[in-house]
Amino acid sequence: MKSLPDGFNALVVGASGGIGSALLAELKRGDHHGHVTGLSRSGPEAIDLTEESSLSAAAEDLRQNCGDLHLIICATGILGAGDAGPEKAVTDLDPDRMAAIFAVNTLGPALLFKHFVPLLPASAKCVFAVLSARVGSIGDNRLGGWYSYRASKAALNQIVRSVSVEVARKRPDAVCLALHPGTIETPLTRPFARGRFTHTADEAARNLLTVIDAATSADSGQFFDYDGKRIAW
Repeated sequence: MKSLPDGFNALVVGASGGIGSALLAELKRGDHHGHVTGLSRSGPEAIDLTEESSLSAAAEDLRQNCGDLHLIICATGILGAGDAGPEKAVTDLDPDRMAAIFAVNTLGPALLFKHFVPLLPASAKCVFAVLSARVGSIGDNRLGGWYSYRASKAALNQIVRSVSVEVARKRPDAVCLALHPGTIETPLTRPFARGRFTHTADEAARNLLTVIDAATSADSGQFFDYDGKRIAW
């Protein structure tokens, strides 16, 4: 991460998941000598992405113990709710399951922005990245289906775009990104990938950090894949 300041502090939210844990490990292997913190639903620093008070408390704790955060990555997300997987047809839609997916994939990251953007430094490059998905692209949707997941990620992309505009007013060097990691071999994707994996979680982590490292303020509010290529909204 050569483009971030020496001694930068980093946070991975969703650090117990496949990609999140790989990102955390990769950052800890680095030599930037700052704080690297992981937050997840389990462990001694557990948070609940659907409870705003949990996120507010975590942000305040980091403010007191770490100071500015130069890199924040939200690596959370769910494909389905309960025992149900992504919908194949519009007749499969269930409002409660849809609301549960939006709560994790859209509302949770939105609240992260609300409480953690104030921890970004006012000057120097800093990055707030969230894991989105190519299926959240409206322009790239050729197969249909997966209604709740697609819509939740499309909504997340719009939030990233809007936040980037607001953040730039006070933090001109900040970069807000939506990132597509690829189809990664993790427990989350294994039931749906049919063996067609793009990368391992470790490879995905390295790819995503490379994209983050190369991004500039001119890229803020954009949607990129793991190779650094822009994805249509």
